[in-house]
Amino acid sequence: METADGSLFLVLVIIISLVFSAVARIFYVLYRTGKPLRADSLKPLSTLIVLGSGGHTAEMINVVALLQKDRFTPRFYIAAATDKMSLQKACVLEDSLVDMQHQGKRVSAKYMQIYRSREVGQSYLTSIWTTLLAVAHALWIMIKIRPEVVLCNGPGTCIPLCVIAFLFKVVGITWSSIFYVESIARVQRLSLSGLLLYKLRIADQFFVQWPQLQSKYRRAQYVGCLM
Repeated sequence: METADGSLFLVLVIIISLVFSAVARIFYVLYRTGKPLRADSLKPLSTLIVLGSGGHTAEMINVVALLQKDRFTPRFYIAAATDKMSLQKACVLEDSLVDMQHQGKRVSAKYMQIYRSREVGQSYLTSIWTTLLAVAHALWIMIKIRPEVVLCNGPGTCIPLCVIAFLFKVVGITWSSIFYVESIARVQRLSLSGLLLYKLRIADQFFVQWPQLQSKYRRAQYVGCLM
């Protein structure tokens, strides 16, 4: 009986230790989240750029055009499997970035597609399966490329990618700095994607394009119009 009690006590101690370690790690990640990228390292940073249909892609293309291309490389563009137009626009942008020092060769860039959790008009019942499939696909993509920087601005496809990136930080697989830019169409309130990443403190840096949003969401940074 004493041996059984001792074993049970040991198991409880181990469980409590694991839970405490996990909680401590989560708080450490939350504490580090929002800290700027290390300036002492000039090594290239693999960058995942999440595109969305319509205005999302147009805004993200403008953001990418302002990046230090030699710092944020290689660049991985990702869009929903049903959104081929966004990847075409990204390809056009990359073609325009070719300069003489690369001797006419395209800067390192790759293009990927991801399953959508739910299509427009799809029933919620069938979306359960497609959501699980999308999460599994997102996990495979993140394991494959392990980006050090994630750029997104609201399409629903960014949520599983950002959540997985955050979990990778917690378990120590890869540290990805997540930068979220809220769409200019959001004037008074955040989009659902933005609200989730803001409230859960998943985004390291959160940018808005309207001053009234910055006054309402104090951790957001107002950067003006990016269009």
